[in-house]
Amino acid sequence: MRSALPKVLHKIAGRTMLAHVLCTVGEAGAGRVAVVVGPDRQDVAAAATAACPEAAVFQQTERLGTAHAVLAARRAIEAGADDLVVAFADTPLVTAATFARLRAPLAAGAAISVLGFAAADPTGYGRLVLDGERLLAIREERDASEAERAIGLCNAGLMAVRGDIAIALLDAVGNQNSKGEYYLTDAVAIAGGRGERVAVVLAPEAEVAGVNDRVQLAAAEAALQARLRLQVMAEGVTLIAPETVFLAADTRLGRDVVVEPNVCFGPGVRVGTGATIRSFSHLEGAEVGEGATVGPFARLRPGAVLGDGVHIGNFVEVKNSRLAAGVKANHLAYLGDSDVGAGTNVGAGTITCNYDGANKHRTTIGAGAFIGTNTSLVAPVTIGDGAYIGSGSVITADVPSRALAIGRGRQVVKTDWTPPRKG
Repeated sequence: MRSALPKVLHKIAGRTMLAHVLCTVGEAGAGRVAVVVGPDRQDVAAAATAACPEAAVFQQTERLGTAHAVLAARRAIEAGADDLVVAFADTPLVTAATFARLRAPLAAGAAISVLGFAAADPTGYGRLVLDGERLLAIREERDASEAERAIGLCNAGLMAVRGDIAIALLDAVGNQNSKGEYYLTDAVAIAGGRGERVAVVLAPEAEVAGVNDRVQLAAAEAALQARLRLQVMAEGVTLIAPETVFLAADTRLGRDVVVEPNVCFGPGVRVGTGATIRSFSHLEGAEVGEGATVGPFARLRPGAVLGDGVHIGNFVEVKNSRLAAGVKANHLAYLGDSDVGAGTNVGAGTITCNYDGANKHRTTIGAGAFIGTNTSLVAPVTIGDGAYIGSGSVITADVPSRALAIGRGRQVVKTDWTPPRKG
């Protein structure tokens, strides 16, 4: 990846590839999860437990191959399970349905189930060597014969092994190959030699694509975005120009939401029924109520909570603030660290001055208040219900309910005034 960041911590749709895989195996019904990380990869271990708190993390101290990596989690495997499913954190597009299909042959008596695909170009992939419908072996390309390299059916890497024989098969894997490593794929031939049945389950090539560089990362992003767009539209969301909308993996959009072109959803966004997100808006870590309108050119930052029917207009930014039902901030405003009561109108150019250079402070605005244009509310400050703030004011003290506050310099007009001449 040519990056200081570990490959599996690169993100698609706002979520690390590692987290994608952990979330998917959970959706597929995994009872226990073990994550194997490389030496001194505390960052990957921390990301794994953040995505899946119940996961057990094991370290592969030496990189001696895929079977050796799986056996790093020996303690978890020996604890027993119906099936052992081996997945890879750099293959983030595999679906829960495919994991379920991969496990299905084990319930029918197979010892191993291998996920395969028909490759447009098989170069570099392990080949699935078949005798009719029987899988005899998986041959890595560097160890394959010329005839085996002509095979177009390839190994996707994912494998399911029946739990009662998993340890025995893994312990039987040797390192008699060109790299001197312990290949997980050799378990197939070992199982066959013991009279066990090995099944192959096929998946689309695009779904099992791995990510090893930035080009493949971009391709995975595009594939996942296409999948997410289809999903939300199937759930009753209108995307006017789907190809221009970017979703996070956890974006949740209610029925009859309309999303205009060129909108970006970061992680942690929930949008209620019938809301409209207008063009060129960016939302992250925000909740939008039913029937609300956001944008165009609006930004909702983490902690923004908009009630039902709220209007957030062009060039308005909301951060760590709760806006009750019917609040309107239609243009050119910043609402940070604030609580705004129902039905309040926030005029253009209004900002909550929430940072004093060392600490953040909150602004509280009551229900039905009117904040005039170009107002600065210097927190901590409270504006009462129904209060009116005159345009151009700098408010530094609390304003009682139903009061008028004006905090600006008095206008001075000098008639018959002549500007000084330049020397």
